[in-house]
Amino acid sequence: MSGRRSISAHHVAVVVLPDVFPLDLGIPLQVFGGWPDGPYTLTVCAERPGLVPVHGSPAVSVGHGLDLLASADTIIVPGQADPQALSAEVGNALAASAARGARMVSICTGAFVLADAGLLDGRRATTHWRYAAALARQYPRVTVEPKVLYVDEGKVLTSAGVAAGLDLCLHLILRDFGARLANQRARMLVTAPHRTGGQAQYIDLPVRPERSGGLTQLYDWALLNLHQPLTVDQLAQQAGMSRRTLIRRFHADTGQPPMRWLLEARLSYARELLESTDLTVEGVARRCGLGTPANFRTLFKEHLGVPPSIYRDTFHPARGSRHRTTAADW
Repeated sequence: MSGRRSISAHHVAVVVLPDVFPLDLGIPLQVFGGWPDGPYTLTVCAERPGLVPVHGSPAVSVGHGLDLLASADTIIVPGQADPQALSAEVGNALAASAARGARMVSICTGAFVLADAGLLDGRRATTHWRYAAALARQYPRVTVEPKVLYVDEGKVLTSAGVAAGLDLCLHLILRDFGARLANQRARMLVTAPHRTGGQAQYIDLPVRPERSGGLTQLYDWALLNLHQPLTVDQLAQQAGMSRRTLIRRFHADTGQPPMRWLLEARLSYARELLESTDLTVEGVARRCGLGTPANFRTLFKEHLGVPPSIYRDTFHPARGSRHRTTAADW
């Protein structure tokens, strides 16, 4: 880090583990480092000084070992492509840092590292939506929040995937030094100081299950008839089986009851239409079978975290450049 370092500067240490995601690593380096006269000092450490493999990129040279953590005010763990069980040395160093009061932060799959060190037990946490189910499964004492950009539990903070690490780092500046400095840093990074909505708007909603359980034709038929007011009995009749059997087969295939699967299929189709067409909200709602425009807006915002208009602004730039959000959209 260049520039003068204040004696009272907040020390941020970034722990680089093998197969680290390059952007997950780069975000805290860019936010807290290279900030002349800034309020932070930044250092990078690894289990052993030397070259550390980077996922899909050249290895990074790290000059410090874990002893650096003893002086850190905030410790950030970027994500890895394939998180592995921690060595006792890394786990103990992280646990000791947390015990003395250091603030512990993860980006993306770095949440697995904090969880493995026991630092997320009894807490809420998040990670990239692709890995949220695995985090919840492997660490049942952690309450996983898959739809948010980050979770602030005071001394322990976790973020969703990739760019959400930037949201969390700016949030840390806001917490430490207020909105003025956070906004100033956001402008320097050419990003918004706070993004609308959470991670839910980026999550792929699986429509066709990998396992069909013999229901492939039913799924295809339902997807072609989303505009119709489908019921469980209609699905069962179309599949040629009893209502009870249909519900059991749906659970086996999708982990959901039929009507929940239908709702997610309709929302997925709505997203596709908002991204690729200029249909009105009423037209999208009608094609997807989501009822009145008001009902559609309510359901969309409840499940995706943003109203349809904001989603369209984000993912349909040609339309978004002409669209102006009104109070009615919320």
